[in-house]
Amino acid sequence: MTDLFERPTVQGDQQPSRSSRSAERARRAAKKRKARRRRRAAIVVLVSLLVVGGAGYVISQNVTSLFGFDNPLEAKDFEGPGTEPVDVTIEPGSTGRDMGAALVDAGVVASAAAFVDAFEANGNAGTIQPGTHTLLQGMPAKDAVARLVANDSRVETKITIPEGWTVQQVLDRASSVTGIPIEEFETAMGDTAATGLPAEANGNYEGWLFPTTYVLEPDETTATGIIARMVGQTVMKLDEAGVPPADRETVLIKASLIEREAKYAPDRPMMAQAIDNRLEAGMPLEIDAAVAYGLDKPGTELTRADLDDASNPFNTYEHKGLPPSPIASPGSESVAAVLNPEPGTWIFWTAVNLETGETRFATTYAEHQTNVAELRAWQEANGG
Repeated sequence: MTDLFERPTVQGDQQPSRSSRSAERARRAAKKRKARRRRRAAIVVLVSLLVVGGAGYVISQNVTSLFGFDNPLEAKDFEGPGTEPVDVTIEPGSTGRDMGAALVDAGVVASAAAFVDAFEANGNAGTIQPGTHTLLQGMPAKDAVARLVANDSRVETKITIPEGWTVQQVLDRASSVTGIPIEEFETAMGDTAATGLPAEANGNYEGWLFPTTYVLEPDETTATGIIARMVGQTVMKLDEAGVPPADRETVLIKASLIEREAKYAPDRPMMAQAIDNRLEAGMPLEIDAAVAYGLDKPGTELTRADLDDASNPFNTYEHKGLPPSPIASPGSESVAAVLNPEPGTWIFWTAVNLETGETRFATTYAEHQTNVAELRAWQEANGG
């Protein structure tokens, strides 16, 4: 008989031996240990990658699903365009992240991360000004940055005081801009300690409200605060110019006369010298602007009777020396002219063209009369 006719062995007909079962179990255990080693190696590689480069991103993308709370690193953003207006204060020295935190607290942007991204993407973000800004709640971060950069959202009050204005003119302007009644300013000015008016001013604010543009934050728009800012600016400018406190009032009086008389910057130092020359010679100053101030009328409307009126303490035709106080708020150029007069022998000056303010200076009375004749000719040619 051959093997072809032998009955094939059917698996299962014979039971494996005990030694073969032990070998199989050993093979399976080794296979599991090998798989565990591969998984551990993969985990080590993944952790290394996370630490080196991608941890922040992976965590930020999965923290919400993993832990069930909002991810503070996620750059959430509003669709906009925004709803209710809200005031937000940007503190001086704030970084983009500081600004973002303030805007998140106010409900303007959805996340500081979105604001920082928009801040860094805007090349003009470094020009954002500190102060109080009015924005909208629920704004897209890029719109919030653009609004801050434009600076059209800043809540501020600007008061511009021109050179040569009187206290009354300053108060009228401050009241019209802020809506604060003039009476409140006058009451505030009664407390010179609160406004910082120096003792040498003798309680008179004329000349001490410095002419410039003042930018006031919302919490600064009080009568006392505004006057204090103006007085403080004058004191600062005088200190910067090296004026001793004892000389402040005298400098302001002279500078105010120059401010109201001079039209052009080169005339100011010459006029300052002419004033000093007259004072040293014991001559009356004969300055029309001072007389007009005492009468509360324009200098171009003075009459011969006005120039003869000794009851006017500001009549520098009738009273020698300086007037009792400044007659206006002088600017820095006029103060500088007083402190640095141009050397010369001038005694007289007169405008020869009342439209342009062109002025002639003279040492002798005869020269002065020639200049006055030129003025009279101009007046005749221009209707008196």
